[in-house]
Amino acid sequence: MVGSAVCRELQKQGFRNLILRTRQEVNLLDTAAVQKFYQETGPEYVFVAAAKVGGILANDRQPAAFLYENLQIQNNVIYGAWAAGVKKLLFFGSSCIYPKFAPQPLKEESLLSGPLEPTNQWYAIAKIAGIKLCQALRQQYSCDYISVMPTNLYGPNDNYNLETSHVLPALIRKFHEAKVSRTEQVVCWGSGSPSREFLYVDDLARASVFLMQRYSEEQFINAGCGSDLTIKTLAEMVKRIVGFQGEIVWDTSKPDGTPKKTMDSSRLFALGWKPEVDLETGIRLTYKDFLKFKTS
Repeated sequence: MVGSAVCRELQKQGFRNLILRTRQEVNLLDTAAVQKFYQETGPEYVFVAAAKVGGILANDRQPAAFLYENLQIQNNVIYGAWAAGVKKLLFFGSSCIYPKFAPQPLKEESLLSGPLEPTNQWYAIAKIAGIKLCQALRQQYSCDYISVMPTNLYGPNDNYNLETSHVLPALIRKFHEAKVSRTEQVVCWGSGSPSREFLYVDDLARASVFLMQRYSEEQFINAGCGSDLTIKTLAEMVKRIVGFQGEIVWDTSKPDGTPKKTMDSSRLFALGWKPEVDLETGIRLTYKDFLKFKTS
């Protein structure tokens, strides 16, 4: 999702010499394959969008895979970039790097100030290691490597698999399938009370190209929209946009995750960047993408 959005933004801005590979063409878990890729292509700029990602259920069921695979991908791509002489690199982290009860909104300085949320700590630890690798290469070798921490993302090419998806695409699929099958109820995980912030992926792509051109600091930088809403409010919004007429039932036996997670993106805003796509518009665009996904 993120990688394709970055490609769209680069092409929109007139960049043409893009080096693109699918996971079938280059296995990023394979160190030798990544080294060969760098040797053959010699990129000047690298956006590290590759990761093993998923929601609470996927993280809970695959802790070893989420930790190992993300560490391996990051080590190969980031350290390999240094070995290949890449001019500049941008690493995408995640808002889950912050402690579970860090002060809100989440500031960059809160990293490592408390315990992580247990349901996604394996992914978070890998992402923290990626940030630190970029900082270490900057300190030791003067590499111009930067890190960006996006808030919760959604948009075209999202993952709609109910076993591995994040909350917003999962809600879109649940309400759509319930509408089509004329089911009277949709069951959602948790209490609906946690608050989350959502950023349309094309806005993140704009931010990442903006930062690649204008930002060069060791400190990573948050990328969010500046406002949040409860999962219950989000579910009602998705229900309305999809057109489901039934009832929402909340399964409180399932975990809620972090109670509140809103990013402080004031450092990014101060540089002159602002998001363009509001949540209502973004969900409508994502639902259109889901309908294309269903018919493909």
